[in-house]
Amino acid sequence: MSDTTTSPCCGSAADAAAEGSCCAAAARTEAVAAGATCCGTAADTTGAEIREQVRARYADAAVRAAEGSRCGNGDLYGADERGQLPEAALRASLGCGNPLRVADLNPGETVLDLGSGGGIDVLLSARRVGPTGTAHGLDMTDEMLELARRNAAEAGATNVEFHKGHIENIPLPDASVDVVISNCVINLSADKPAVFAEMHRVLHPGGRIGISDVVAEDHLTPEQRGVVGDWSSCIAGALSRSEYLDGLTAAGFVDPTVEFTGAYAQGMHAAIIRARRP
Repeated sequence: MSDTTTSPCCGSAADAAAEGSCCAAAARTEAVAAGATCCGTAADTTGAEIREQVRARYADAAVRAAEGSRCGNGDLYGADERGQLPEAALRASLGCGNPLRVADLNPGETVLDLGSGGGIDVLLSARRVGPTGTAHGLDMTDEMLELARRNAAEAGATNVEFHKGHIENIPLPDASVDVVISNCVINLSADKPAVFAEMHRVLHPGGRIGISDVVAEDHLTPEQRGVVGDWSSCIAGALSRSEYLDGLTAAGFVDPTVEFTGAYAQGMHAAIIRARRP
């Protein structure tokens, strides 16, 4: 791993390996308690800088997955699901959960995956909605879109469409989608109110969201989340449970829930988020 590669905990690989680095678990816990900011994304980082940091990281992951490196965790999916997918899609599985286990997709529905990456959740969604339904994937990274389209062709999926764009400005019409899913991507956005508003806009009345994401415990401040890990590692930008619920409600969603499903980092959890548009 090069010195400029972002580690899963925070900062660069060199930062993580440095003596006394707060990327070590014990030191990180101590740093959070003290309110320190010795690693992670700088507090004054702009939205454009965050977006470029995220884009570069995931572009690199797409290239490595296409070349045969395993960059993600395909074990989040059952054996039957993995058996339906091209190997490259599994290698590029960078999520923190399996949103399809909560999305309850039905034949004929239209589903949108925000931050679709190598296409794993789009391809699985396409099978569930069947030939009368459509699965859309949205990603900002050319390398991921190329990989996803290649995976779709290998899988023989004909009811999928991949779009280039940002989740804060979804390139689909109003009220055109039945279900929005996403897998460990919303935390990467620097403008989450815009993401929530766009999800609400593209959903039909009665439409729903089934999202896997990283969520912080309520006691962790944004500054403390930045100590635990950086933005492109799905940590510094994570919302707390209360922030997630309040944000969805403010965007017009009803019945929002956030369910922690497993530990992700100090004070952070993989979670399932549900809500619906009235």
